[in-house]
Amino acid sequence: MKSWWKSGWAGLRFRSLAALLVASISASWLGCNTGDSRDRAHAAGLRPVSVAIAPVVKQDVPVYLVGLGSVTAFYTANIKSRVDGQIMRVNFQEGQVVKEGDLLIVIDPRPYQVQLEQMEAQLFKDQASLRDAKLNLDRYRTLIPSGSISQQQVDTQQATTDQLEGQVRTDQAQIDNAKLQIVYCNITAPFTGRVGLRQVDPGNIVHATDTNAMLVLTQLQPIAVIFTLPEDELPTVAAHMKNATLQVEAYSRDNQTKLGTGKLMTIDNEIDQTTGTAKLKAVFDNRDNQLWPNQFVNADLLLETRKNSTVVPAAAVLRGPDGTFVYQAKTDNTVAAQPVTVSLTQGNISIVTAGVNPGDTVVTDGQDKLQTGSKIEPRNAGAASGRQNAESSSGDSSSPGSGSGSASGNAAR
Repeated sequence: MKSWWKSGWAGLRFRSLAALLVASISASWLGCNTGDSRDRAHAAGLRPVSVAIAPVVKQDVPVYLVGLGSVTAFYTANIKSRVDGQIMRVNFQEGQVVKEGDLLIVIDPRPYQVQLEQMEAQLFKDQASLRDAKLNLDRYRTLIPSGSISQQQVDTQQATTDQLEGQVRTDQAQIDNAKLQIVYCNITAPFTGRVGLRQVDPGNIVHATDTNAMLVLTQLQPIAVIFTLPEDELPTVAAHMKNATLQVEAYSRDNQTKLGTGKLMTIDNEIDQTTGTAKLKAVFDNRDNQLWPNQFVNADLLLETRKNSTVVPAAAVLRGPDGTFVYQAKTDNTVAAQPVTVSLTQGNISIVTAGVNPGDTVVTDGQDKLQTGSKIEPRNAGAASGRQNAESSSGDSSSPGSGSGSASGNAAR
């Protein structure tokens, strides 16, 4: 009995020592691993962050307002006949550019020439009757002193003479009308423009009451662009119009190709209440025929050019609890959060009035991994450009015309 108890106690002590040994080894192994993890984390914290940088530059920044618009022909004419008749000749080709006064269509003038000859003959007859009546009136007046004729006969002859003179005038008016109908047989271009597709062919009979035009003539040089802007921008535009003629640039639907440069002509006299916008009209020379009627375009209205502005890439500007700031790169490859004041954000650039100076360097990409004092591995992202690629931008203040705000537009493509 005593021997069994001793052997059981020895086994228990052996198992306890074994357990303690295993626990000690495990603790040592865990401690080593924890230390390695901390070392790796510390090493990772000191590893430089790869970021893109760009210099702060000073340059002139054009301020644009962007609106959607469509091209409108400066003049458009639906050419119709003013007389009835058969088309004898068509003197144009489809798509041809014709000048003002060029003969386009000839309608058979012979029926009107016959009418003219008839009216001229009637005029000749009535003129002869008028001459006879005037001679008789003169004779009657010479007989009044002798009492051979009464005053009533003289007055009657005077009335007959006046009636015949009126008939002569009527004949002359009919002759002028017949000549005018002959002129209408020769249809000419009312202005210089481009001829559209022909709607009639020689030999067809046309009437003055026809609803369809024989052709459509459109003036392409110059040409107009009508675009819209928010009503809130109108006071700024009107104020700038008083000082100078504003420039408008037209771009293609994809906003990449510049189609032409024109001048702002006028602002419409009312605001569309359903959209809160107003129409503006610009005129373009269109010498290279890049603009066509009913073409959709993006219109960029140049309000002003801000000279010698301090410019940073818009991607460098961040917003925090205390306002806007940038990460400024130092010469020792560290960064510091630098508060800045932004007066205008347009496209991919921002104009800064305080916080950084030309020649400084700012971070434009990778800021989410940075804090003040972080090490960086810079890569050059290029300088800020005054030619942006944006259709609209949101600013940090109110209006571009007030000197602080955001222009809804782009300085260029």
